[in-house]
Amino acid sequence: MNYIDLHCDTLTACADGKKELIDCNLQTDILKLKKSGCAAQCFAIFTNGSDSKAKFGEYLSFYNSALSKHGDFLFPVTRFSHLAKAQAQNKIGSMLTVENLGFTQGNPDEIQKLKNSGVIMASLVWNDKNAYAEPNLVFENSLPRFDKNNENGLTERGKAAAELLDELKIIIDISHLSDGGVSDLLENRKIPLVASHSNARAVCPVSRNLTDAQIKKIADCGGVVGVNFCPDFIGDKDIYSGVYAHISHIINTGGQDCVALGSDFDGIPAPENLEDCTKMPQLFLYLSRRGIKDVILEKLAFSNFARVFSEINP
Repeated sequence: MNYIDLHCDTLTACADGKKELIDCNLQTDILKLKKSGCAAQCFAIFTNGSDSKAKFGEYLSFYNSALSKHGDFLFPVTRFSHLAKAQAQNKIGSMLTVENLGFTQGNPDEIQKLKNSGVIMASLVWNDKNAYAEPNLVFENSLPRFDKNNENGLTERGKAAAELLDELKIIIDISHLSDGGVSDLLENRKIPLVASHSNARAVCPVSRNLTDAQIKKIADCGGVVGVNFCPDFIGDKDIYSGVYAHISHIINTGGQDCVALGSDFDGIPAPENLEDCTKMPQLFLYLSRRGIKDVILEKLAFSNFARVFSEINP
C-alpha cells in the first residue's frame, strides 16, 4: 500500500553520521522506502543548541545534495500537485519539514526564508523552551516527567510566528508543543494543522500524547494526527497491537479523516517487529486483519494528509 510518513529524523541522522541517504543502514533510507511502498516521506530537519542556525544550513545543503544525487528515486514535493507528478514518475515524493523553529530566534525574516527553502511543515518547539513556546514534556533533573502537563501557552512571538506560517502556507505541526500552546493554536481555528508524530493520551497516559479534546479540535479544523511508533508513547509491548489501539482510538474520537502515520523513524528506539520502514506492509496487513476497512486504511496511509496538504498548498 502506498503511504505518506509525516515524520522521520533520517535526514539529520544521515548528515551527522556522514552517510548517504540512499542506503545508510538506518530505520529509513531511500532504498528501504522504495521497498516499503512509500509514496512520500517527510524528512525533518531537527536542530537544538547554540549552533542551530548553522546546523540548519548544513542539513539543508545535505538535503538538496541528496535530491540532486538521487533524482532517479526522489521527487521534491513543495506543493500538493507535486505528489501526482512523483507518482506518475514512480518516484518517492520528498517533503522537507522543520522540527523546532528555535534556531530562528523569533526573527520573522528567518521564518520567511523557510518557504524559499522548500519547507512544507514546521513545528514551533521541541523539548526545550524557546522564543515561541514551551514543550509538552516537563523535565525534572534532566528526566522527562510523563505524568505532568505543561499548560503554558504561546509567547507573543509564537502567536505571530503561527500567523506567519499560515500566511506562507506552511503547515503548522503541534507535536512537542505544550498543552497551553496547543489550546492557543486550536482556539476557533479554521485552517488545518497537524500533529506529525503524536499518539492518544487516553491509550498511553504520557504528556507527549494528545488528549481527546485536542484530537477532536484537530479534527474540527480538518487536521490530522500522525501516529508515532515510539514504544514509550505506544504503551504496549506488542508494537502492532499498540499502533492499532492508537489508530482506533483516534478514529473513534475524531473520525476516520483525522488519522495518519508519523513513524518518527531514526528518532526512536527500534520497535521489535517494526524495526524499520520495510515492515510497513506487514503493519498494513495486520491493521486490515484487525478489521480496519480498506477505505479507512487508505485514508490513514495517504489521503488524509494529502487532503490537508491540498487545502493549504495546492
